[in-house]
Amino acid sequence: MTRKRTWREKLADKGFPQVAPIDQTRSKRWGTGTFVIPAPRQVDALMKRVPRGKLTTIDQIRARLAADHGATIACPITTGIFAWIAAHAADEAQRDGRTRITPYWRTLKTGGELNPKYPGGLQHIQSLLESEGHTIIRKGKRLLVANLDQHLARF
Repeated sequence: MTRKRTWREKLADKGFPQVAPIDQTRSKRWGTGTFVIPAPRQVDALMKRVPRGKLTTIDQIRARLAADHGATIACPITTGIFAWIAAHAADEAQRDGRTRITPYWRTLKTGGELNPKYPGGLQHIQSLLESEGHTIIRKGKRLLVANLDQHLARF
């Protein structure tokens, strides 16, 4: 029987990054040029660079990854999945007693929305962000950081 891999093991790069031309199917959404599928550790490394009191969005991370690889865009699906894996790896490390973890709660969805798929759910993420001085507002079912532009980290 095989052992279930840990979240930290899932951060292993496994042949990434890869840059490829945007094919005809993807061009309807992404336009023309090239796209990068980043390495999971690259996404984690960018998330780690966001200091206390600052925030980033998955779109900012994607833009940086694309620039770093000379690509037109970074794949939104894999970048989002790798951010989710990084968040769970950080939570796993914290449960193992580590104190220096990736501050995943500082990486928001597009428009400053809190990510409900991160460990602990929305209330936990909200609590962590508020403890760092951010104001959270509700828009329907969504939770967003108020005045996002004032808090964005620059890569």
